[in-house]
Amino acid sequence: MNAARLPENACAAFNPVVVIPVYNHAAVIGLTVSRTLAHGLACILVDDGSDADCARVLGGLAAAHAGHVTLHRLPLNQGKGAAMAEGLRIALARGHTHALQIDADGQHDCADIPLFIARARAHPAAVICGCPVFDASVPRGRLIGRYATHIWVWINTLSFDIRDSMCGFRVYPLVPVVGLLADVRIGRRMDFDSDVMVRLHWRGVPVLNQPTRVIYPPDGVSHFRLWRDNLLITRMHTALFFGMLVRLPMLLRRKLVRPAVRPPVHP
Repeated sequence: MNAARLPENACAAFNPVVVIPVYNHAAVIGLTVSRTLAHGLACILVDDGSDADCARVLGGLAAAHAGHVTLHRLPLNQGKGAAMAEGLRIALARGHTHALQIDADGQHDCADIPLFIARARAHPAAVICGCPVFDASVPRGRLIGRYATHIWVWINTLSFDIRDSMCGFRVYPLVPVVGLLADVRIGRRMDFDSDVMVRLHWRGVPVLNQPTRVIYPPDGVSHFRLWRDNLLITRMHTALFFGMLVRLPMLLRRKLVRPAVRPPVHP
């Protein structure tokens, strides 16, 4: 197993950074970045092969916030998961200990960033996983689809530790997540968020759930492709299920040796 380690020049102190995968969100990424920077965190933007208009906006943001915003470009669109994985590797290589993932499209409430960071600071070994509090803007079909994934995640972890594996608002401890990325091929598109959470849970990384408001803006840009992404997610759940069967003795033993207590929802 390949072990990810902090670079030799890395500071052992808590050192978070924000990672935002971006694909053609020219209209809203500026607001997301400004709201993120307001909390005093540096930001890594990963341009996932955006068109010329969005690429120009991203270049302008990096220039306007030099020293606070770093831009990394992928030459071709590879998917949210691939962009996020690249950002996580870059964050670790630059000496950060934790990365806060947030979507570029304005769905997530940047006002909650301090809550996520505070919990990560208090529990540095854990993933702080967003647990969405939806308003009336959430499409009913998407909500039903999320619950189908929740059930599979609960089956594949034999626990309710992960309340919502699909929320792209979370904080990762970088050493275990980059180590996982080095060892296993994780979903590269919309299957990334659930795939990485289940596999981190299998490796014993604690999960703390953080409630956070999530909206679906009426003019929002979604890159979810119904047939392609549902097929990828179905394949992911199938692979995880068979992975769970292989790990079944370990998962059962884990449940026996420690009480099955859900992590607290609130700090």
